[in-house]
Amino acid sequence: MAANGLTERNDEKNVPAREETRSNEKYIRPAVNIIETEEGLVLTADIPGASKEALDVNVEKGILTISAPAQRSMPGTSAYREFELASYYRQFTIPESLDHEKAKADYANGILTLRVPKAEIAKPRRIEVKVA
Repeated sequence: MAANGLTERNDEKNVPAREETRSNEKYIRPAVNIIETEEGLVLTADIPGASKEALDVNVEKGILTISAPAQRSMPGTSAYREFELASYYRQFTIPESLDHEKAKADYANGILTLRVPKAEIAKPRRIEVKVA
């Protein structure tokens, strides 16, 4: 993103990463696109196989967290397996200039779409100049 963008990489802000040394569970970092618009941020994340009910999207202290447990129930007996199912987990730092209370999320066909509008104070506005 641009230098004045709304997001920064977590490794640049010293955001504590999820501690994996005590957990036996593996995590997949879903592919994400973040687009900055005049209205705010539009984030799309590729989370195939997650259920809408188990998907957890939250913002706390400027950290956006997306997580979803892996769906392990498959009918039948596995005859051959090349990949393991793992839970999804991803975090981003987002600025306080976004209105987290008005964020909206949609999930369809394995794609999470999250829209977080800018706070009114952060939106550019034209100031009328009057002649005295």
